[in-house]
Amino acid sequence: MKIGLIAALTICLLVNTFAAGSATAAGEGIDLMPSADLSHWTRIAIPPTNALGRAQWHMDAARRVLVCDGDGGHEMLRFDRELTNCTFRVEFRFVPVTGPKTKYNSGIFIRNSADGSIWHQCQLTMDGGFLFGVTPDGDQKKKFKSPASEKRMKAAGEWNSAEVTAVGSTLAVVLNGVEVSKFTECGNPTGYIALESEGYAIEFRNLKLRELN
Repeated sequence: MKIGLIAALTICLLVNTFAAGSATAAGEGIDLMPSADLSHWTRIAIPPTNALGRAQWHMDAARRVLVCDGDGGHEMLRFDRELTNCTFRVEFRFVPVTGPKTKYNSGIFIRNSADGSIWHQCQLTMDGGFLFGVTPDGDQKKKFKSPASEKRMKAAGEWNSAEVTAVGSTLAVVLNGVEVSKFTECGNPTGYIALESEGYAIEFRNLKLRELN
């Protein structure tokens, strides 16, 4: 009987871990780095009415890095769990390119609707770190943009860190250790976090989720 109970509890723990990520040290939150098959993550076209392009997200297991090739169309990779108050921490770097097309572009989403028609994005460009998007406003939707207070993005090829936090109706971005953007009128009380592909190869590592009261 005791062995059966222990086995059942073990299975329950494993299911919960796979559904929400792997637990890390206290205070660090949950490790959200995807498995090789990207289970618990879903590709969503931007806009959601578009067709998805070729598969462009994959894990580099040796380096423990999530790679986005950036050439499969505009889309987001959404973590499949609706969240309320939380901090999503991401480390990222753009793959350097040469030539005229060097306006690096990607993003981190928080409090999105499931299909991405409502979206709140931390813009990742050389001028990035700012919040913008489309948020509910009563029975309507409104566009918003909260400019970055300073430029904190490192050069392509260098690792950056970003923390995007949602608490109540306030969203905030900390980029490379400094809070650079805040928006206080988020109309979505819950939503989804996601990463963006928008034409440039980018790598992500150390994805961490910390849920807040």
